[in-house]
Formats: sequence, structure tokens, C-alpha cells
Amino acid sequence: MSRKIMELTRKVVVLLAVLGGTAANSNPPMPTEKFPLGAIFEQGTDEIQSAFKFAMLNHNLNVSSRRFELQAYVDVINTADAFKLSRLICNQFSRGVFAMLGAVSPDSFDTLHSYSNTFQMPFVTPWFPEKVLQPSSGALDFAISMRPDYYQAIIDTVRYYGWDRIIYMYDSHDGLLRLQQIYQGLRPGNETFHVETVKRIANVSDAIEFLRTIEELNRWSRKHIVLDCSTELAKDIVVSHVRDITLGKRTYHYLLSGLVMDDRWESEVIEYGAINITGFRIVDTSKKYVKEFLDSWKRLDPATSQGAGKELISAQAALMYDAVFVLVEAFSKIVRKKPDQFRAYTSRSRGQQAFSLPANGTRTMDCNMSKGWVTPWEHGDKISRYLRKVEISGLTGDIRFNEDGKRQNYTLHVVEMTVNSAMVKVAEWSDEAGLTPVMAKYTRLKTDMNYERNKTYIVTTIIEEPYIMLRQPEPGETLEGNDRFEGYCKDLADLVAKKLGINYELRIVKDGQYGAENPDVKGGWDGMVGELVRKEADIAIASMTITSERERVIDFSKPFMSLGISIMIKRPVKQKPGVFSFLNPLSKEIWICVLFSFVGVSVVLYIVSRFSPFEWRLVNYNDKGKPFGLLAGEQPDAVPQATVNEFSILNSFWFALGAFMQQGCDISPRSISGRIVGSVWWFFTLILISSYTANLAAFLTVERMVTPINSPEDLAAQTEVQYGTLIHGSTWDFFRKSQITLYSRMWEYMNSRKHVFVKTYDEGIRRVRTSKGKYALLIESPKNDYTNEREPCDTMKENWVAGGRNDGWKERL
Repeated sequence: MSRKIMELTRKVVVLLAVLGGTAANSNPPMPTEKFPLGAIFEQGTDEIQSAFKFAMLNHNLNVSSRRFELQAYVDVINTADAFKLSRLICNQFSRGVFAMLGAVSPDSFDTLHSYSNTFQMPFVTPWFPEKVLQPSSGALDFAISMRPDYYQAIIDTVRYYGWDRIIYMYDSHDGLLRLQQIYQGLRPGNETFHVETVKRIANVSDAIEFLRTIEELNRWSRKHIVLDCSTELAKDIVVSHVRDITLGKRTYHYLLSGLVMDDRWESEVIEYGAINITGFRIVDTSKKYVKEFLDSWKRLDPATSQGAGKELISAQAALMYDAVFVLVEAFSKIVRKKPDQFRAYTSRSRGQQAFSLPANGTRTMDCNMSKGWVTPWEHGDKISRYLRKVEISGLTGDIRFNEDGKRQNYTLHVVEMTVNSAMVKVAEWSDEAGLTPVMAKYTRLKTDMNYERNKTYIVTTIIEEPYIMLRQPEPGETLEGNDRFEGYCKDLADLVAKKLGINYELRIVKDGQYGAENPDVKGGWDGMVGELVRKEADIAIASMTITSERERVIDFSKPFMSLGISIMIKRPVKQKPGVFSFLNPLSKEIWICVLFSFVGVSVVLYIVSRFSPFEWRLVNYNDKGKPFGLLAGEQPDAVPQATVNEFSILNSFWFALGAFMQQGCDISPRSISGRIVGSVWWFFTLILISSYTANLAAFLTVERMVTPINSPEDLAAQTEVQYGTLIHGSTWDFFRKSQITLYSRMWEYMNSRKHVFVKTYDEGIRRVRTSKGKYALLIESPKNDYTNEREPCDTMKENWVAGGRNDGWKERL
């Protein structure tokens, strides 16, 4: 049946043009029964409405095979107010419609669904919310959704790519319900991936801010994002992501979970080819009757059929188109089985309206329940049951339903857009077979070169080593034009111009500035950015940082250099060994502890020697008072004697000093307590002197440099060394707008001392060299590295890099 319908679509465009006049003047066949349908659409569904009208027209023009005509009563709403919607639905019922179709918001759908089940009115819609409550009594649900469930396709696709974790972003309650289905579809404890983060977004800004937060936490990890939102929002997010310089590109892979890939993703939008995107399509454009339909759809006039006239049709519009023919097939089955089933409800008179009350007094539906009961649609139950028996082929593939009114035996096409590659089919997914990979034929996107070869492009730049420098002429040489310059950016410009086959002229920016917002200047910007805005130059090439503020007014190329902010300081003077350099291996605190230990050990040794009897000995004195030994045969009592202790306070100090110097002395403790004290002191001095000796040679031979600043914390914590940056530059702007406490405090310090800012980097470098270590310059790291390697090599960079940015080629928007 569908093939016959599609054969007629070639004639639709011509028939649309002459439908009003020619049809009226021709001799039509005998009038057939007209089945009235009610249609309710939300505002903003122009393409879906056009698909509905196109399907009605295609059926009614098929005079050779149709058994009846369709008559539609269309209402377009812009409110979810239940009372207003109820009156509109009752108005549709009062017209005697056989079934309802429509595309409404989830809030409006609840009301429409309730009336459909209450009055047994069949309701066919392209989609409704993922989780729809079934009638509590277990009775037949009179609402049927043309959109199949595809949460399992999302799960299988994630497994196919081997992702171990995903980030889920959604914009509606429908997306949250789909996430719930994904959770329910995962087997607990036996899954290869998990949902790492969930975020609801309202617009593009919410999505980009969330992605920036993820980027700051882990920049280099791969991020797999399941994005559940409308087609337009998905496109805007992808474009904004690619244009945002703070977000990576190759580390991201989007899986668009909605049926948004059926829309046209323009190949000329280069952002679509700059990031990995995967999604699902339900319309198989390779089938013959789909191609025939799209050919007719493309020829429709968008002025009269809004949303039509395009090469492709969205999934929602295709589902609505199929919904009409699902109803047609159900009515046809009923009429074939019982031709006079609806005859009492249709008009036989050619002069009557398309639908009128039957002459036999059959009642129409009435929403007024003041009598205490509901009068349902007489044939609603039969129509709903026949809808579930429909089996046709439509734009969205084979259409059939199960007993619950859900699509079955359907196929989704998994498509992919990789970097610099057009959209290509990589797999098929069906509810019966799951995901089946197919051989993908990748096609590289063609780049559109929009430039004039015969034009001389004005390129503005700024003098800064090593990017752009004035070339010194050889003796007898005269430099003209671009030959006056040299440097990295000059070489890059030559290579690009040669590759593109264009001519360019380098010009130095007039005010010597990179570019900052300045309301006092024409165009609101000064520097190179201002010249681009005022169209005084076509291109700017320099070491200009890519910032979001500048991106609002000019367009940047891919960055040719990544950089950050670093600290340039004066290289400290090398320190040579001094008279007391031998003290350097140990700190002052240790030397003080050693001194106290020396005194303490000496005093303790003196005390224990006083109390120990083994440290005392008997000494004989001669008549001169000098001690001597006893002669043979002499009696001790006959000689003067005295007791002596050799560890006086002075001798105790001498013993400890001798042990510390590793030299020893003539006396040694004889008591156990004294020997314990001496042994402990010997062991301590052995370890201390060994460590000291090992480090002394290094401290005496290696020249040391003392660096006063090692980090931004050191800068912010002191006031002796002043610091600043290039005024109105990207580094200046970074500190001015920073919300980080440390950087904000540094900005307050610099802003309160205006003299720390410099007008050019050369001025700042000279200030660092002449300030004797009292000034530090915050400068881009490549420039810092370059300066440090140039004569006189008296500057150095601290290993701190913040605010990672990029340099790029700039063009006027």
C-alpha cells in the first residue's frame, strides 16, 4: 500500500498548485465516505504540521485505490492550561471525529491522554513521554506512539565503543525518564560502563559551563557525553564547544541519544567536522520509496508548507507522516471487513459538508458529565484494536505494534561524524538482533577556500622578539616591504601565503598594542584587534593570546602555540665560599643544639664522676707536695696521702671536646656510669662528624644561588620584590578578572601600585635587569624562555605556569 502511495508523490507538487481550481472544475468520481480526524499541535511544530497535511493530501489524491477520504480539524495551541485544553478537546469530540492525532508537549499530553482513555478516543502521536502510566484498570490504552523505545540502543552503542563511563546531559523531563530506563536496562554488578555524571541543562551556556568544569578537573582524559536534547540545541552545543578555546576537541565524543541525526547536519558548518559525533537515524534514505518521498518533499514551497522544501525530513515529521497512514490502514481493514461500519456517521450528499450529524439521530460524543456517566466513542475500542494489527512500511521502516501499542521489529541506523569526515553509517540496531556493525565508508569533508588570489592582504603585527623583529641589512643592502622583517611569525606568514598563493603586506600596528576594549577608540578596541574591527587590516599575526573577549569581535585560527603565565626575575649573583663557610653543612639550629649537647655532656660527666667511688684514687705526697709512689718496705701511714678525682669540670670539657674532634685525651672514665656517658657522646659525635664531613666538600666547592621567589605564593606573601605585567595585555586581563583568591590578591597589589605595569615587554625586561632583584615581571612562558637564553643571560624563569592560553592567527569576522 505504501509503495502505491509513494508512486503518487511525484504528482503532488503539480496537484498542490492546481488543487483549488482544477479539482473544482474537473469531473471527480462519485463521492466517497469522508472520515473526520481531529489534530492538535503545539506551536513551533511547523514541519510536523506540514508532514501531516502532506500525508492527508497524498491519501486523498490516491483516487484509484482509496476507499474513503480524510477530513481534518486542526487546532494549534500555545498553552498547557488544562482547562483551555479540555475545552478544545471537547470541541474536537463534538465534531464527531473518528480519531485524534497530534504533537504536543508532555504537560499537554497528560490531559489529552486522560481524555483519550476516558472517552475511548484513539490517539496517535509521533511520540509521548518515555514513561506513560497505563490505565489503572488494566484496560486498553487508546494512545499509540509512533516513536519506538531506543534506550537499549544507547546502551548497546556505548558498549560497542567500549566506553567505561559516560556523562549524561539532558534538557527535559523526557530525557530524565530515558536515563531511568538506561539505569533499569543495566545489569547490576555485571556492566562494562557506568554513568559518571548527570547534568540537566536549559541552554547552550549551561552546557558549555558544565563542560568547562569537567575540563578543569581532568583535561586530558577522554570524555564520552550522551546528549539528550532537541536537534537545534544539540547543534548549538556542538558549534559552541568547537569554538570555545578552553575545551578540548579530540578528547570528546558525543552520542546524541535523541533521533536528531535525521535532520540535515550541514557539511559547510565546519564545526560539525571538528569533533566526534554519533547518533541514530530512523529514516532509511537508501530505500526507493523514501527517496521518492524526499524528492517530492524537497519540491514543496516553504512559504505555504513551513518546514518543508528541504532535502531531508526530521524524525518527528516522518513519524507524523507515518501516523496518518497507520490510521488509514486501520480504517481500511475495518471497512474491508465491514463496508458499512461507519456509513451512519458519514455524509452521502455531495452538497453537504464533509461531516454532518447522521439523519437517524445517532448521538455524537459529549464531554458533559453532569449526568454522572461518560459516553465513550462507539467505535473507539475497535479502531484501537485494529491499530495494533497494522503492518505497513513507512518512512521510518517497518511499522507494527505489540499488544501494548509499542513499536516492534524496527531498525535504527547508527551514524557517525568523525574529525574532518562526513556523516557515515557504522552500524544497525534492531529490537530483535541488537547492534550489528557495518562496513563504514568514510568521506573526507571538502574545505571551502573563500579568498581572493589577486588581492594583497594587509597583515598587522607588532614588534616582539622572536616573533617579529626588524631585520638588520647587510652592507650595501636595501630592505623593502616584507623583507624588512624576520622572525617566527614572518616565516609562518610566508609559508601560508605560499600555500594559498596569495600576496600580503606586513604593517606594524600604529599604537603598539595587542588589543583591548577601549570605549575611547573607534570600534571600541585598540591595538591589532581594533585595526581588524575597523577593517584597517585583513589579518593579524603575532603572539596575541586567544581570549573569549577577543573572540567576540574577531575570528581566530587554530592556535600555533600553547603557553601560560610565568615569572621572570633577575638571576641571583653566585655566592662564593666565605670565612665561615665551614658552618654551612649544618644549620644554625643544629649548631646550637650541638653546643648545648657539648656543655650538657661535660656537666653530666663531671657529676657522675663526683658521685662514683671508682673515679677517686689515693695519691701519696712527698715533702714537696708532689704525688709519688711508695718505696719497697715503706709503710703507707708514714707518707702523706690524699684522694684525687681526675674529672674536674675543666677536664670534663676537655674530654668531651677531644671526643668531638675525634682526637681523644689522656684521661678516660673508669666508672660504669662515666663510661656510659662517654660512649653515648662518642656515638653521637661519630654520626655527626661523618655527616658533616660528607657535606662539607660539596658546600665548599659548589657555588650556590639563592632565589628569593619560587612561586606566586612567595610573590603575594612579600612586599620587598615588586611585580607587574604588560598593561592592557591578556596577562593583565587575566589577573583583573580572576576569581581565585591568590590571583585576586596579586591584582589588588599591582592595581594599587600603577608604576609596576609596563607598556612593552622590552621595558619590563629592562626593568627586571636593572632592579637588582627587586622587580619581577609576569610574562608569557615562551617569551620568558627566549629572553633567558639571550645575552647577557641575567634573567631566569620560575617553574610556575598559570592561565594556559593559546596564540593563533587572527582574522576579521
